[in-house]
Amino acid sequence: MDKSIKIKQIIKRFQLSVLTETADLSREITKMKARRPGLEFIEYIDFLPTGHIQVLGENEIKYLHSLTEKERDARINNIVQYDPPCIVVTDGQDGLKYLTKYCEELAIPLLWTKDSNYEFNGKIDAYLTRRLAPEIAVHGVCLNVDGVGVLLRGASGVGKSETAHSLIGKGHRLIADDIVVLKKLSPETLLGTHNQTNKELLSLRSVGLVNVVRMYGRKAFQDETRIALDIELTKWEKDSLYNDLEVEMKSTTYMDVAVPHLQIQLKPGRDIAGLIEAAVNNWYLKKQGYSAAEEFKERIMDEMSSDH
Repeated sequence: MDKSIKIKQIIKRFQLSVLTETADLSREITKMKARRPGLEFIEYIDFLPTGHIQVLGENEIKYLHSLTEKERDARINNIVQYDPPCIVVTDGQDGLKYLTKYCEELAIPLLWTKDSNYEFNGKIDAYLTRRLAPEIAVHGVCLNVDGVGVLLRGASGVGKSETAHSLIGKGHRLIADDIVVLKKLSPETLLGTHNQTNKELLSLRSVGLVNVVRMYGRKAFQDETRIALDIELTKWEKDSLYNDLEVEMKSTTYMDVAVPHLQIQLKPGRDIAGLIEAAVNNWYLKKQGYSAAEEFKERIMDEMSSDH
């Protein structure tokens, strides 16, 4: 099912003025990006993407002011004929009676803000992208570890929440426990967040639900994080771990976005929280082009060369 946002939510969120009395504020926005009319203001076009907010800034309004009434009607009709969910005028522009008349006739909300076109488009695009992004819910825990988003998965009862509690105690942040909402912001970007119901809450076996903000302060929680690592906690398998110089990083795919994946096996006495911190820091160093394994190999080669 496609997601949508009602115009009245946009008005409240961005404190927009409504210039049309007959505006239908229950109309819905279905597209992530706002649009600035370009070609449709210059010549007739036979297609305009629908579902987008149309934004008119200082340049567009001054251009409309410069036209004859007949030309202006034709240009505005190029936009309103596709019944946009709303039109937003930015930069505090005035002299909009002709535009108001058009929108009144079609019950298209005409909205107004003093924000600059650049400022408003940046804010509205960021908001719409997060609200309208495709999303799925997965079972697991999401944390921000040293600024890196981690999705912690594993079988029920394996110890994900307990591990998360240990990481929070070391200064890292909880995003969501049990149900993690993943949002696809772009072909390469996956955002992890909570579902509102589980916001700030962590479920610990033998203890129950705890509110991490009440217990540890605001620093223990954040609303969302970009997912960089998918870590799976698994039961210990005898003789399955080796001291490899470098563990091959695999990937898990969510909504066609590939996320680096690794497994950490559980065993009494293993510092799982510490291993997750090490995995995050190692991932970060690799992103910077550094490999401890390569450095070790180079040292061996240097020693061999010096022996000859």
